[in-house]
Amino acid sequence: MLDRLNLRVRILLFFAALAGGANVAVAIGLFLAYRRLDAPELLPAFEQVGLVAGLVILGLVTWIWYLFDANVALPIIRLASKLRARAHARIDGGIEEPTARYLGDLAPAASATALTLAETRDALAESVARETSRLSSEKARLEALLSDVPVGLLLCSGDHQLVFYNGPATDLMNTAGAPGLDRNLFDYLRDGPIRHAHRRLIEAGDPDAASDILCTTVVGARVLAARMRLIGGETTKPGYVLTLRDVTSALASYARREALLAEVFDRIRRPAANLQTLFEVLPPGSCPPPDMDRALRQEAAGLAAAVTELGARHDESRHDGWPLSLTRASDLLDGLHARMEQAGLSAEIGEAPLLLRCNGFEVIGLVATLAARVAARRTGHDFRVTLTEDGTEAMLRLVWHGEPLPVGLLEDWLGEPLEPGVPEVTGRTVLSTHTTEIWPEPAGAGASALCLPLRTARRTGRRPRPIPRAVVYDFELLSKARYEKVAEARLEDLTYVVFDTETTGLMPSQDEIVQIAAVRIVNGRRVEAEVLDTLVNPHRPIPPSSTEVHGITDAMVAEAPDIVEVGRRFHKFAEGAVLVAHNAPFDMEFLRRAEPLIGRRFDNPILDTVLLSAVLFGQSDVHSLDALTHRLGITIPEEARHTAIGDTVATADAFLKLLPMLQGRGFETFGAVLSEVRRHGRLLKDLNEPHLTDA
Repeated sequence: MLDRLNLRVRILLFFAALAGGANVAVAIGLFLAYRRLDAPELLPAFEQVGLVAGLVILGLVTWIWYLFDANVALPIIRLASKLRARAHARIDGGIEEPTARYLGDLAPAASATALTLAETRDALAESVARETSRLSSEKARLEALLSDVPVGLLLCSGDHQLVFYNGPATDLMNTAGAPGLDRNLFDYLRDGPIRHAHRRLIEAGDPDAASDILCTTVVGARVLAARMRLIGGETTKPGYVLTLRDVTSALASYARREALLAEVFDRIRRPAANLQTLFEVLPPGSCPPPDMDRALRQEAAGLAAAVTELGARHDESRHDGWPLSLTRASDLLDGLHARMEQAGLSAEIGEAPLLLRCNGFEVIGLVATLAARVAARRTGHDFRVTLTEDGTEAMLRLVWHGEPLPVGLLEDWLGEPLEPGVPEVTGRTVLSTHTTEIWPEPAGAGASALCLPLRTARRTGRRPRPIPRAVVYDFELLSKARYEKVAEARLEDLTYVVFDTETTGLMPSQDEIVQIAAVRIVNGRRVEAEVLDTLVNPHRPIPPSSTEVHGITDAMVAEAPDIVEVGRRFHKFAEGAVLVAHNAPFDMEFLRRAEPLIGRRFDNPILDTVLLSAVLFGQSDVHSLDALTHRLGITIPEEARHTAIGDTVATADAFLKLLPMLQGRGFETFGAVLSEVRRHGRLLKDLNEPHLTDA
């Protein structure tokens, strides 16, 4: 029983027992003296002496207890909390406790212990850093490689929780909201095909087996081609790797080509049948009558028009089947220059600040091959290559001094392979791939040229700001324990969402949110890539006094979404997580008031860093965010203070330091922490449902 009481309560009980014992001893002595004298007339005097002695003893003991509590108990508790912070929260530096002057050598010894611990930890960290630098470098290279993989990559646990995702996967599933670590995959992809493939691979028992499936996003019905492969070895519910490719556009392109093909047959079949019928009734060798001649001409003209139109539409749609990458014109010209020099040709290459949509290898091969064949005919030896912008196209010209190239010879060359070992790649296939043509023309003053238009060209400009493509992962989530009851879950196994709000004022019943920010903590670390930070339009003026605090003006929120949209986004972001805030009742009051508007309930478990600070450092300490972060060695940049994201990150960093301190005090589960927090209810109201700790 006494083990559950803190030091100050134990000392208070000790002095209360001392006062009670002294008063009992005085009462017993006076009673025995009265009995020995056997003088009833002295009873009032004995009672008066006993009362005075009892009050003096009680006052003296209370005074000594107060001095002991203020100069011994409180300094010991503060020293213990600061030692625990340095032991578990990795805070460096000595311990300064001015109220510990009556503790003798305890405070200097504690400070020396803290400094020794910091030095030992620094030496150990330096040693570990040296040994792991190579692994860190390889890890960074692996992350860079995985971030550039052109397909979406997901790694999921056997319970279908996300353990890894890369940038393309984020893009593919973005219609359903950006993914998050330890979130259920089926929040983003429909579960039917994935569950079926997972079960089928488990039953197959082949570690090298893979399953190709088609799945769709939950929002937007985007069709994705996926391949699943199991990992995890001997477990009954192994995790799996899922690669994703968007086939929605490919299916649409295929459907368009099929529709075009069907239309080709439909529009050609009727004129061809009419022509055949007309020719069958026409006697061989005779001239057709005027009416029949007119009908023949109409059907032939209609057939030719249909073929021309359908051919043009086919050319326009061919880009869907030939994905051509963007190529810098300077790179293409440099490659062409090198190829021609290797063939012994002299080439003058111009400059062109253009980006081209083409297969650079094929274009270089075609132009270099044609230049070599022109030189072999002795019509030209020195060449000039120009590439000029022509609207949305670019015109590449191969110019030489000499005779022009006959069209028939050019057609023959286009039908020949560009490389001896690759007979299927001819000049004609390259032109077909790029849906273009090439032709000869005079270039003036005895010069001739070959002209090759290249489609989809644009000028190069300043490089846009790069889009972050970092991979996000935590492989320990593959073996993470799952709990049906939050109260039984270990603190390190829970997912947390730390958040903060900025408002128009300090009255939740009448003020509104103007900014909300949140970060996710998964498996004991803050996930840098998973952040919610947005302004909110309160649909009311922001008082100047509030703007002075957080710096948000009416103009800044004029185009911002309202609380309905932001509230739903935040609810989705925090789904399945424990909410963490500093002075949570204030922020939660705003969210609870918005629940009818957004149609969602914020029934998440909640932890308040104010109460956690009181548990670890005692209620008598100051528990503001500034005091807590200073106590834990966390610096909040001045420009970030009183911004939602700045205070959120500071609260998250403080919470991550508080977690190991709680575990060091023996609070291993969420239920244990909640039970201890509720003992500090007079400081702040706990917002959790009572059933969370009933189990």
